[in-house]
Amino acid sequence: MAKILVVDDSSLARRTLDRMLTEAGYEVTLVNDGMAALEQYTLAPYDLVMLDLTMPGVPGFEVLDRLIEMDAKARVLIATADIQKTSRDLSKAGGAVGFLTKPFKSDKVLKAVDLALAGDGNADDNQAN
Repeated sequence: MAKILVVDDSSLARRTLDRMLTEAGYEVTLVNDGMAALEQYTLAPYDLVMLDLTMPGVPGFEVLDRLIEMDAKARVLIATADIQKTSRDLSKAGGAVGFLTKPFKSDKVLKAVDLALAGDGNADDNQAN
């Protein structure tokens, strides 16, 4: 069973992803900010981190950079309301394995998670149809 860390300041987004992922058989840990994500990942590395970009405190891009710095093999799937192409491009350039946009649809989320965990390198909601 893959372990997934969900990082989002929105309790609705966390609950939604928790339900989708738990029902699919994943072991899910939820945190509400970037600093908590970094602390949690240090304690117990995860198979996948689902990371929001826009959060108070440590923003998502900084969390992405620090996770990759800590663990070059870290798999980070951006899960955000930010739909800008530049954000998608910066995420990929920063080492993210994929990009999902809110609102989350179960089929797209699970397809992107499966691709990210398989190491496909293209776990993007544009391809996860």
